Amino acid sequence: MANTVHIRRVAVLGAGVMGAQIAAHLVNAGVETLLFDLAAKEGPANGIVLKALDNLKKLKPAPLMSAGRADLIEPANYDSDLEQLRTCDLVIEAIAERLDWKLALYHQIAPHLAGHAVLATNTSGLSIQALADGVPDALRTRFCGIHFFNPPRYMYLVELIALAKTDPTLLDNLETFLVTRLGKGVVRAKDTPNFIANRIGVFSMLATIHHAQRLGLRFDVVDDLTGPRLGRPKSATFRTADVVGLDIFAHVVKTMTDHLQDDPWARYYAIPDWLGKLIAQGALGQKTKAGIYKKEGKDLFVLDPQSGQYVPAGQKASDEVKAILKLDDPAAKVKALRESDHPEAQFLWACLRDVWHYVATLLPTIADSARDIDFAIRWGFGWKQGPFELWQAAGWKVVADAIRQEIAAGQAMSDAPLPAWVSRRDGVHEAAGSYSAARDTLVARSPLPVYRRQLYPPQLVGEAAPDYGETVFENDSVRMWLPPARTGGSDVPVLTFTTKAHAVGPNVLAGIQEAIRIAEARFPGLVLWHPEAPFSVGADLTSMGPAFMTGDFGAIENMVAEFQNTSMAIKYAKVPVVGAAQGYAFGGGCEFLMHCARVVAAVETYIGLVEVGVGLLPAGGGCKEFALRAAREAKGGDILAALKDYYMAMATAKVATSAEEGQEIGYLKHADIVLFNPNELLYVAQAQVRALAAAGYRPPVKPRAFPVAGRTGAATIKAQLLNMLEGGFISKYDFHIGVQIAEVVTGGDVEPGTLVDEAWILKLERERFMGLLKRGKTQERIMYMLENNKPLRN
Repeated sequence: MANTVHIRRVAVLGAGVMGAQIAAHLVNAGVETLLFDLAAKEGPANGIVLKALDNLKKLKPAPLMSAGRADLIEPANYDSDLEQLRTCDLVIEAIAERLDWKLALYHQIAPHLAGHAVLATNTSGLSIQALADGVPDALRTRFCGIHFFNPPRYMYLVELIALAKTDPTLLDNLETFLVTRLGKGVVRAKDTPNFIANRIGVFSMLATIHHAQRLGLRFDVVDDLTGPRLGRPKSATFRTADVVGLDIFAHVVKTMTDHLQDDPWARYYAIPDWLGKLIAQGALGQKTKAGIYKKEGKDLFVLDPQSGQYVPAGQKASDEVKAILKLDDPAAKVKALRESDHPEAQFLWACLRDVWHYVATLLPTIADSARDIDFAIRWGFGWKQGPFELWQAAGWKVVADAIRQEIAAGQAMSDAPLPAWVSRRDGVHEAAGSYSAARDTLVARSPLPVYRRQLYPPQLVGEAAPDYGETVFENDSVRMWLPPARTGGSDVPVLTFTTKAHAVGPNVLAGIQEAIRIAEARFPGLVLWHPEAPFSVGADLTSMGPAFMTGDFGAIENMVAEFQNTSMAIKYAKVPVVGAAQGYAFGGGCEFLMHCARVVAAVETYIGLVEVGVGLLPAGGGCKEFALRAAREAKGGDILAALKDYYMAMATAKVATSAEEGQEIGYLKHADIVLFNPNELLYVAQAQVRALAAAGYRPPVKPRAFPVAGRTGAATIKAQLLNMLEGGFISKYDFHIGVQIAEVVTGGDVEPGTLVDEAWILKLERERFMGLLKRGKTQERIMYMLENNKPLRN
């Protein structure tokens, strides 16, 4: 079998937490999806699935891009609906981790599968070969492991596990589907217990627990050390265990206990007594509101394993060790940790040492290359750098020598010798590829065509630096450039903001306008794209600081006018300006996207007009765009009815929690494109420029006049605001800002139906923006945001 299988319809077997969320992500991606479970003993036959679908709408973080997508999942049961499997191209089994249950289910469904269908198990630790041995012979070439990480919508990693008999073309098709349709980072793992990410990630947690207890460190201090300070998620170690669920963590550890008895680290594959007691008490972590941490009211407590009691949490790492962790040079940082006598420094060095020892020993047996291990840990456990990258950055040979010495001295967790290949190398990642210990050679990246869509794929330490091409124009805040010819994108220029968080100040505005002029003269269009999220956090409030402090409001008004001019330049450019967005697109960043000819947005784009949070209103054309759209969408001339949802989005600073919700709110247009893999943004955005240009792109015709809701519409909105104020839902100052927004989007003090142009609304935006800026409460909100990075409700 070597035929191409197009995956259009998928069945998920098992409506538990994982199965239901896999189904949710499939329908997020527009894939027809059936969700199977046992027939209910009472009530509707599909009652178990229906309950799971209802639960999907309540889960946080939301597994669905919009609650309505739950209705697109087709419920089914094993008693009456197995014939529907014949219509499915992929069947994902996600039932409980019991070998006998899984094998029984495979035999039950086998007669009903289409001859081309792929059968994949979502097991997190069972042997794929043991499962395959129990699969009917006709299915073995179409059987593999497909391990999603929880929650499937947000976790980038999927591990694919093939066997000798798995058809390679089938696996390539499946990887392509996962990468571009579901937006995943795929790592091909070998069939070993817990595969790659959980094997190493859980060992790292066990090593952390071991060294914390050995050195007598509090758990909250350990979490302070092993979170962002070490380049890892905020949940660090013990909070991560609570979030995952202590019972789930213990189950993954037990897989290692049961199947890795001859492993050099086998004696550490066990949960400590205090953790076993918590599980026995039903304190399973976040889902039971108590685990290693426990919250009572606003007070947070952490377990003291010695006493078994909870103590007030919040202790931090020592200043001495925090200073070491702030060092920019990885080699200097690791050397300082190793040489320090401070218990916290010794703890961190020991954790790093033992993980490096572990991954070096396991490399030939669990993964094809060091690249797979580093990406699995980055994508599955949220580390900024994988373990091999960290080692290479810290000085490969120096670290290797130190590890050898401490193994010999009996200080490491295992006395297994460091593998011989470590001495032969200066690192594992090079421009030519990443090291494979099993093959003793460098392995290049996957040649699958789907990866050609990733012009700038995720990079590893030691690989060739990304080539961001030829500079066309730049100032101190933007760079306009052409990707190199090898990417196939050298015909369409890219404009990248170089400011922190891609905030918009005067030089960004000037840079966008100049880039558009150059694009109009020389190129088919322009893409606004940044290699890293966010798209933009909006206006750079600090750039207003000098004028703000000296009371030079005229200078600020000029900047607001330039903001509007820039948005209009984007909208009415003679060539298409396409925005490519991921992460936050707030305030002015959102307004730029609203004015683009087309937007290509990663599904995890969080977009909104959030100016109310700093006591202001959208003044980069956001109010104007919504007023114009309402006029065009008004049915029977009822402009206010078309406007009310747009107004509420601005007045409540509503942020879309996905690009799809951004389309529903109106920040993005329905013609805009939502992508599931953010690494494909630039490829698709450039393709959109070419397509628009090839179709004879013409900018929108400037409306000479459009009707507004007028003072009557504003009065109606004010009445609703008054109800919200009296109900305690908004503050007096929120009410005041809401009134200003209402008067702008309804056209000011004019009769309903009065015809205005864009310049009229833009003028109102500027005037009301400046009026708010001069008020003390707005100034308080701005200062609070700058100092605390969160809004003040005053």
